[in-house]
Amino acid sequence: MIGVAVVGTGFGQKVHIPGFLAHPYTEVVAVYNQDLKKAKSIAESYNIPHACNTIADIVSLQEVQAVSISTPPFLHYEMAKAVLEAGKHVLIEKPTTINAAEAKELYQLAQKAGVIATVDFEFRFVPGWQFFSELLSDGYVGSKRFIKIDWLGSSRSDAGRPWNWYSSKKQGGGALGSLGSHTFDYIHWLFGPVRKLNAHFSTAIAQRLDPNTGEVKPVETDDTCMLMLELADGTPCQVSISAVVHASRTHWIEVYGDRATLILGSENQKDYIHGFRVLASQPGKALTEIEIPNRLLFPKNHSDGRISAFIRVIDQWVQGIEGNKQLVPSLREGVYSQLLMDLSHESNDTLSWVNVPNLEEFLADE
Repeated sequence: MIGVAVVGTGFGQKVHIPGFLAHPYTEVVAVYNQDLKKAKSIAESYNIPHACNTIADIVSLQEVQAVSISTPPFLHYEMAKAVLEAGKHVLIEKPTTINAAEAKELYQLAQKAGVIATVDFEFRFVPGWQFFSELLSDGYVGSKRFIKIDWLGSSRSDAGRPWNWYSSKKQGGGALGSLGSHTFDYIHWLFGPVRKLNAHFSTAIAQRLDPNTGEVKPVETDDTCMLMLELADGTPCQVSISAVVHASRTHWIEVYGDRATLILGSENQKDYIHGFRVLASQPGKALTEIEIPNRLLFPKNHSDGRISAFIRVIDQWVQGIEGNKQLVPSLREGVYSQLLMDLSHESNDTLSWVNVPNLEEFLADE
């Protein structure tokens, strides 16, 4: 059994703790919250032996071999750095850090420490996505001519939703960080690296009430992102991301090739993991659904689909730890996603196309 400490108890309590408790080879031995009273309460409710309010206390526990971090993005770097310097394995929620320089430093630290580090890019482990990837790899669409991605949600559509870290630029908030971090990772996974990009951000709800101060504060971050990408193989890709719209098609990827069209999509408003279908058509023929093979389906469907996918992320992490071999997605993939987000901000600020460096060159550059 691998002793795991869960750091962060928002998403951590909803997804990470249930995921680790459900996995046969992990045991939650500690939990962190900056409020020790809350940490103790959560630990008691899940029968977790240790509760801490500092990362130093977490990494000093002999029972802790690995740490999962699901705090807001601005806390990831310092926390993960402490974990890596203590020689513990780490799993980090996305976005990896606030910028690519921080992500790159964590990647280099993990390499130096010889520990297994991963990022929770869970779409790589969702049945429909895995089938979609297999079909693309088999050349189903032929030569790609155009890719269109829409990820449209309503999580931030309520203007009455209070101001929090998501509204703060320095704390890593915004739709690009929340959703775009995933999008950049799966574009890299499914289609390869990006050659250049052009980004435009907007904010539909410009201010929100801060419940801590009672003040109405400006929202500094994006809630809608429009992106144009040119992949390394020359394929044009259009991406629309929004967290403030009520759309019937919440997440849709369309790939148009010379031989066929291939689509991955979900209309599930409540669960962004469950509900994905794969559809295809040859030129001049109707779009039809292709059944996802049983071998790819989740062995158990949790009511919260994020837990089902996260258990597979854990499984990959555990395999890496037990085999002492870094598996994908590692911090290397986290660096690339973060690099593309940084360049998207640069593009939005300069109103221009931005070239994307080769990842190996970026990682090697001192």
